[in-house]
Amino acid sequence: MTDNANLLNDLVQVTRDSKEFYEDVAKETSDARLRDVFTRMAGAKAGLIGALSAKVINLGETPADGGTVAGSLRKAYADVRATFSRNDDKVYVGQLEETEDRILEHFEDALAKTDSPEVRAALSQHLPKVRACHDEMRDLKKAMGA
Repeated sequence: MTDNANLLNDLVQVTRDSKEFYEDVAKETSDARLRDVFTRMAGAKAGLIGALSAKVINLGETPADGGTVAGSLRKAYADVRATFSRNDDKVYVGQLEETEDRILEHFEDALAKTDSPEVRAALSQHLPKVRACHDEMRDLKKAMGA
C-alpha cells in the first residue's frame, strides 16, 4: 500500500472510531438535545469516512474497514468512567472532545506528511469540517464543565 493510501486509511480508522463512539453515546444519553448533537456528529463522520475511502479507492487501494485499538480502549474507558459518574453525559462529552482532538491532530499530521497534491487538496477540503466538529465539542465540553 502506498504511503498516501496509508495516511488516508489511518484517517478512515480514527474517524470510524469517533463515528462509532458518537453512535453508541447517542443511544446511551437520555438528553434529547445531546442525542441530536451526537447523531449529527456521527453523520458528519460517516460522510468523511465515505469521502476518504473514495480517495483511497482512487489511489488503487482498499479502504480500511475497521477502527483502531486505541479508539476501542478510549470508548471502554469512557464507559467505565460513566458507570461511576453522577453525570455520564458530561464524561462522554469530555471523551468525545478528546476524540475530536485526536482526529484533528491526525488530519494536520497527514497534511504535513503527504507529498501528493491530490491528497493534500482532499485533506484541505475536509479540514474545515473537521475543525468545526472539534470546536463544537470543545465548546460543548466547556459549557458542561466536563
